[in-house]
Amino acid sequence: MQHTSQLLASLHDHLAQPLSHLLLQLLVVLSAARLTGYAFTRVGIPAVVGEMTAGILLGPSLLGLVAPYAFAFVFPASSLGVLSLVSQLGICLFMFAVGAELNLAQLRQRARTAAAVSYASMAVPFMLGIALAYPLFDRMAGERAGVMSFALFVGISMSITAFPVLARILQERRLTGVSVGNLALACAAVDDVTAWTLLTFVVAVAGAASLDDVIATIVLVLLFVATMVFGVRRMLQAWLSADILKAEGPSSRTLTIAGGVFVAASFSTEVIGIHALFGAFLAGAIMPGGDDFRRRLAALFSKLTSTLLVPLFFAFTGLRTQIALLDGAQAWMLCLVIVAVATLGKLGTGTVVAHWAGLGWRESLQLGALLNTRGLMELIALNIGYDLGILSPQIFTILVIMALMTTFMTGPLLTLFEKRPAALSVQQEHSRAT
Repeated sequence: MQHTSQLLASLHDHLAQPLSHLLLQLLVVLSAARLTGYAFTRVGIPAVVGEMTAGILLGPSLLGLVAPYAFAFVFPASSLGVLSLVSQLGICLFMFAVGAELNLAQLRQRARTAAAVSYASMAVPFMLGIALAYPLFDRMAGERAGVMSFALFVGISMSITAFPVLARILQERRLTGVSVGNLALACAAVDDVTAWTLLTFVVAVAGAASLDDVIATIVLVLLFVATMVFGVRRMLQAWLSADILKAEGPSSRTLTIAGGVFVAASFSTEVIGIHALFGAFLAGAIMPGGDDFRRRLAALFSKLTSTLLVPLFFAFTGLRTQIALLDGAQAWMLCLVIVAVATLGKLGTGTVVAHWAGLGWRESLQLGALLNTRGLMELIALNIGYDLGILSPQIFTILVIMALMTTFMTGPLLTLFEKRPAALSVQQEHSRAT
C-alpha cells in the first residue's frame, strides 16, 4: 500500500513538470481539434473553422463551465506562460510560411483589379470600425489603450482577410482554377500585406511612450525592411541559387539558411518592439526563387506547424475568450452589430467594387464572401491587441466571435451564390483562354 502511494506521488510530481503538462495539453488540444475539424467538414465547413471552434470550446466558455476540475487540471494558470511561448513560436513559423506562399507573380498579373477591390474592401470596414470604436472606448478599451490605438485596432480587426484560410476554402470548393478564385487570392495577398503594414504602425504607436519613440520605432522598422528587401534577399538569391533549380524539395542547407533568416528577422522585430510575427512574415516574403520553390519551402515549414502548433494557438486564444462576459442583451446586441458592420463593410464593399471592375453580380458576390473570411489572421491580430493591453477581455471576446462567425458564413454564402458547378466554370475559363 505504501509503495502504491509512493508511486502515485511520484507520478503526480512528474506530471507537474512543465514539459509533462505541455505534452498533456498538446494531446488534449490535438484530439479536440481533429474531432471538431472532422465534424465540421462533414457538414461542408472547412476543418480550420472547426479547429478554431475547438480552441474556444476548451476554454472557460465551455470546458471551464461543464468540467471546471478537468479544466483547472489541464490548463492551470501556472502553465499558461509556457503555452503562450510555444503557441507564439508556432504562429511565427506559420507567418513565415504565409509570407513564402505569397504568389507575387499572380499579384502583379491582377494588380490593378486586386488593388482596387482589396483597398476598397479594407478602407470601408476600417473606417466603420473606427467610427464604432470611439463610443465604445470608455467601457471596452484595455488598461493601456489610448483612444487612437484602440480605434485603429478595432478598425484593423474589421478589415482583415485571412489569406491561408481563404486558400484552403478555394481548394475545397475547386475554385483555384476559376477567375474569381484567382482574383480572391490576389486580393487577399494585397490585403495581407496592407493589413500587416497598418498593424505594424499601430503596434509601434501603442508600444511607444512618446512621439519621439514612435518616430524612432518607425525609422528602425523602415531600416529593417530596407535591409531585408535590398540586402538579405540578394544574398539569399546568391546562396540558394543552385538549390532553387532543383525539382526535389529544399536541401538541409537551404532549410538551415531559411531558418536562420526566420529567427534573425523575428528576433529583430521583437527587439524593435513591433512583435516577432512581422519579422517572420517578411522573412518568408523575401525568400528568392520561383513560386514552386517558395511553395515547397513553405510546405516544409507549415505542415508540422499547422498540425501541431497552430491548434495550440487556437486553444490559447480560447483560454482568453470568456463568452460569459457577454452577460446581457446589450452586450449580445453589440456583438451582433459588430458582426453585421464587419460583414456589410467587407462583403458589401467587395461585391460592389468587383462588379464596378467588370465582374458579374454572381462572381462579385462570391468574391465579397471570400474576402469576408477573417479566420486565423484575425485571431493573431486580436491576441497582439490583447497582449498590448489595447483590447479588454470583453471586446476581445466580441471580436473573436466576429472572426468565427464571418469565417463560418463563408461556405454557406458561397453555396448560396454559386450558379454553375465548379467544373463547368473551369472548363469555360479554359475555353475563354484558348
